[in-house]
Amino acid sequence: MAPSADSIPAPAVQNAGVIGIGSLPNQRHKIVAKKGADFTLMVAGESGLGKTTLINTLFSTDIKPYQNPRTRHNPQPTRTTHISISRAHLSERDFTLNLTVIDTPGFGDFVSNKNAWSPIAEFLDDQHESYMRQEQQPMREGRVDMRVHACLYFIRPTGHTLRPIDIEAMKALGTRVNLIPVIAKADTIGAQDLEIFKERIRNVIRAQNISIFDPPENTDGTPFLPPPYALIASTQTHQTPAGPVLGRQYLWGIAEVENPLHCDFVHLRSLILRTHMLDLILATEETHYESYRRSQMEIRKFGESKARRTADNPKFREEEEALRKRFTEQVKVEENRFRSWEQRLIQERDRLNKDLEVAHASVKALESELEAMTLGAGSGRSTGRSMVR
Repeated sequence: MAPSADSIPAPAVQNAGVIGIGSLPNQRHKIVAKKGADFTLMVAGESGLGKTTLINTLFSTDIKPYQNPRTRHNPQPTRTTHISISRAHLSERDFTLNLTVIDTPGFGDFVSNKNAWSPIAEFLDDQHESYMRQEQQPMREGRVDMRVHACLYFIRPTGHTLRPIDIEAMKALGTRVNLIPVIAKADTIGAQDLEIFKERIRNVIRAQNISIFDPPENTDGTPFLPPPYALIASTQTHQTPAGPVLGRQYLWGIAEVENPLHCDFVHLRSLILRTHMLDLILATEETHYESYRRSQMEIRKFGESKARRTADNPKFREEEEALRKRFTEQVKVEENRFRSWEQRLIQERDRLNKDLEVAHASVKALESELEAMTLGAGSGRSTGRSMVR
């Protein structure tokens, strides 16, 4: 019997010369350089932590417009977290990056922030769901991929530790996206206090088993700076003896954005754009998307729609409360209308009863008068007969 194909070992062949297989990376480089790349970055955190400034500083262009400082703190019409999407096409050395930036205004801006992260988590799941549904179609050309490759979670520089909302939000997001915690406005904390704050955050992340993106080693084998990253963001250029620098001007000097002694902006930019962008894309594809796909395939039939869980979403809870309030108000209006109609009906009944009593009294009076007249007529006839006799 002939041996099966699986039982035949592949022989190890040592090539005597170069045959060309080593040029495959160059071919791949040409394809990627011609096609470009898509990258989706999300920023999450409460208002006023410099998310817009960091994005514009990170990519050296105005990708997100700044909010009007006079209206940015006005009350929002709804008490929920929203999703804001900005897109840009960046080119550098004939390579094009299709960038999508997703902001989450409204997160953590209220007194009660219970489940404020639910719309963000649901948005991440929706992108995995959308891509999975597109993969199941017979024609898969022109697929729209909005899966988020990295999420920068902004931590307020309190100098203490993570807040409960930060812990719960990072737990929910870390299982769905490559989570990178960053400390906003690091120039408001001293260098020594900043290092203590970083270590406290790392301890909480380990104790709470929060999943964050762990960057692999550099190509030279040196370990990469672990998160969280302390950031200073600014798009303003200042003149120094060493030349123009990006930073923030203070009385004591300039807090430089690209100075590793002042903040970790250079490390974060290198992580996202220069050294680990492909790792972020592959981790999204091979870890987070596959985890979502596997979990859904275990509980759903092929082609079956996803069951929408709206009970935990504050947006739907708010709409439900609004509908309940409107229903209650409508019921009150109908009750008032019914009571008014009932009152008019009672008044009409009383009026008819009074009219009936008056008519009954009139009938009684007429009957009495008739009876009296009848008695008077009878006595008159009797008197007349007596006189005739």
